[in-house]
Amino acid sequence: MNGVGCRLLVVEDDPSILQGLELALGREGYEVHTATDGDRGLEMARRGPWDLIVLDLMLPGRNGFEILATLREAGDDTPVLILSARTDEMDRIRGLDLGADDYVTKPFSLGELLARVRAMLRRRRHDDDEPLVAGPLTVDMAHHAVLLDGRPVDLTATEYQVLVLLVRARERVLSRRQILDAVWGPGHHGSVRTVDNFIAQLRAKLEVEPGRPQLIETVRGFGYRLAVRAEEIRAGWGAQS
Repeated sequence: MNGVGCRLLVVEDDPSILQGLELALGREGYEVHTATDGDRGLEMARRGPWDLIVLDLMLPGRNGFEILATLREAGDDTPVLILSARTDEMDRIRGLDLGADDYVTKPFSLGELLARVRAMLRRRRHDDDEPLVAGPLTVDMAHHAVLLDGRPVDLTATEYQVLVLLVRARERVLSRRQILDAVWGPGHHGSVRTVDNFIAQLRAKLEVEPGRPQLIETVRGFGYRLAVRAEEIRAGWGAQS
């Protein structure tokens, strides 16, 4: 399977396992980023967006359970595959109850792990076909269309990508650099002012008063976020009449 375009984060402190995963996932075409301790892992996870996170439990500093709980409490629904030597049933139950999407114990079959990653990403893409409702906005993922109070909004492809990123972040603040890397790619050498320009274009199309935005909020010194409570963001039609 071609994994081009998918960004994966692997949080693992065992150098040999980490190296093997990085190599194998890279061969599948995934863009792989790594962290070797819990604090760095959480920091990178928050920097998302990621298509999938592979997470060890027994890490230096913050453990995998803490990382997972923190992400889910913040409304981050990135798929998480726990990869751990902890084989006790209660650990598996705890991980899944905290919001993990899969749990694989060490030692593991690399082929099976790759198959599980592919399956999780397929499910993610299927979920991405569901419309996302965020307050007055409906984002039709299957048709790349946006409705505001039930009326179509004409967005460019890049404006659409920026908006989807903000909706998926679910109240989390995204820095200009995060948005730039996610939409234009980490190798893009443009200025973060590019992001400001596209936010201004989105506000002109979505806000009643673009100069006093109510939907896309500026968090000074940090970046932008969607000013819709996380619990009001859901999949499916029905926000507008």
